[in-house]
Amino acid sequence: MAQDVLIEIGLEELPARFIDDAEAQVLDKTIKWLDEQRISYSSAVSFSTPRRLAVLIEEVAENQVSIEEEAKGPALKIAKDDEGNWTKAAEGFTRGQGKTTDDIYIKEIKGTSYIYVKKFIEGKTVQSLLPEFKDIIESITFGKNMRWANETLRYARPIRWLVALYGNKVIPFEIAHVKTSNFTYGHRFLSDKLTIGEPKQYEQLLNENYVIANAEKRKEKIVEQLDTLQTKNGFQIPVDTELLNEVKNLVEYPTAFVGSFADSFLALPKEVLITSMAEHQRYFPVERDGELLPKFVGVRNGDDYELETVIRGNEKVLRARLADAEFFFEEDKKLSIDFFQEKLTRVVFQEKLGTYTDKVNRVKKIASHLAEELALKDGKEIARAAEISKFDLMTNMVNEFTELQGVMGEKYAAYFGETKEVSQAIREHYLPKQSHGELPATTVGAVLSIADKMDTIAGCISVGLIPSGSQDPYGLRRQATGILRILQDQHWDVTVESLINYTLSVLADAGLTVNASANDDLRTFFGSRAAYLLREENVESDIIHAITDNQLGVFHFAVDKAHVLSVKKADEAFKNSQEALVRVLNLENKVEDKNHEADAALIQTESEQALYDAVKSVKSNYAAHLEAQNSEAALQLLADLADNIHAFFDHNMIMDDNEEVRKNRLSMIHELSMLILQYADLRKIAWKQHA
Repeated sequence: MAQDVLIEIGLEELPARFIDDAEAQVLDKTIKWLDEQRISYSSAVSFSTPRRLAVLIEEVAENQVSIEEEAKGPALKIAKDDEGNWTKAAEGFTRGQGKTTDDIYIKEIKGTSYIYVKKFIEGKTVQSLLPEFKDIIESITFGKNMRWANETLRYARPIRWLVALYGNKVIPFEIAHVKTSNFTYGHRFLSDKLTIGEPKQYEQLLNENYVIANAEKRKEKIVEQLDTLQTKNGFQIPVDTELLNEVKNLVEYPTAFVGSFADSFLALPKEVLITSMAEHQRYFPVERDGELLPKFVGVRNGDDYELETVIRGNEKVLRARLADAEFFFEEDKKLSIDFFQEKLTRVVFQEKLGTYTDKVNRVKKIASHLAEELALKDGKEIARAAEISKFDLMTNMVNEFTELQGVMGEKYAAYFGETKEVSQAIREHYLPKQSHGELPATTVGAVLSIADKMDTIAGCISVGLIPSGSQDPYGLRRQATGILRILQDQHWDVTVESLINYTLSVLADAGLTVNASANDDLRTFFGSRAAYLLREENVESDIIHAITDNQLGVFHFAVDKAHVLSVKKADEAFKNSQEALVRVLNLENKVEDKNHEADAALIQTESEQALYDAVKSVKSNYAAHLEAQNSEAALQLLADLADNIHAFFDHNMIMDDNEEVRKNRLSMIHELSMLILQYADLRKIAWKQHA
């Protein structure tokens, strides 16, 4: 008879950021284990709160599914001797499978005969297998694992209780000296020890004891309460999704409340108030018609008992934090940009890359060079923004609220009389803050963002700080992705390679040691980030390699070419053209003298002359299309050469016995190959027309 199974891991409060991933692991690992063990069930659902991770599996079968397997043995020529008798190899094989030589049958695979036996594997009872669930619990990983007390198990927090039920029977196992039982716990302060009669009671039993075990239901309850407060008070609560997800993992039974703070604190920048509330206290800010109100919304872990006391306590905590912010803000305004700039000379950015002042000087050179290369009119603003881009790191406010770097730079720069363009660029040069975050809106901000990120990436990689696995302490992957996204967004005609070359030259001119492999390492690194972005645009891997392996070039043009090739890859009408172009590229490795130019006087045949003339006629237009980043037109010009290419190959011996003729024809191949490779290495594409 099918039974329900419940597994619950009771813990000290988990960090909110660990919970969603840990819950997903519990469910995924459970389903995988059930499938591997051939255990039938109707459904599996997971639960999580700050104090527990759980999974409920409904209608679990009594026994594993029994199976009949085919076991393959040695080749027949090994299994039988010259006299036709079974050898020791055959006997050993069958004995190992629990069979005899009488059970052997023969099957042929690719011309070779092998011996086989069939064996029946009877399913074990599920109850006997369920203690293996211990391995699933021990295999869960967290953002940070630690050993607790004298235990050998590394876990995010100590395990306090374990529930493991098969129907109404306890599944026996033990982890970190905690034995399984049918006891769980409700809310830490509003309930006590609870006995679970059967697995299906779990969610309702906890709900009756002030624990909403389903994380999504907990989030829905918070949203409902926020909506009620909005309607009741006539204000708006702008809900940040990340904050909402975090808050739902901080409580087991949410109760939202409204608190307030003094109107005088509204004189602080809006970002300071929101950061103090959201980042530091996990409160939701409150607005009316887009204007911040002197109120906040918090979420209590519990019911509404003595809620006024809770509100007063939270108001007191926030008041103290805002008072600190107010003090820092006023003190910072008494100083100057020059004062903060001078302090940067004594702060190390990275031990091998110098101080922040050293970094700023490099960024200013890179930014000014980029502005000049792009013929931008904002050179003066770009230079000034780069020069003071890091001054706010030395302010009291950013020292206390590190999340406000750049934001306070913009506020203070404006206060100290800098132009709007310069002030805004100081904030924008930190964008995007996530791989797919907001991009700089201004030209000055975009240039400064690229320059700052290029210096960080090239500097770190030059001294051997290359990200590996999940380790990327300087956020180099995110910054490289940001650079490429900005280049694409701005449609700037600057190659990634030129950015790399110039940045490395700035590092070298500053007297820093640059690894010999730095240029190649950087090209590979940016290539991997370009591939990441292209995959997100549904470009297939073979096309990504065709576009990026030789060089990235102008990134927005590379993206356009990738999309054009994605369409052509499956276009039957393009088959003749791609075959011709790939034929050319396949002979490129035969060219020995890459500098030799084809000589018209050595042309022997009409088809050879026709291709020679056709290539000469398209070269200028092709170059113009590449210059204009017209990916469709450029590829079409190459495609138009297809008939001439096929005729050339069909009517001429490329590797002619005459050395001069052979060299001349290979030079034509090389010239055409170079044109094709300027677009992409078409050899790397798995053309679907061949399927």
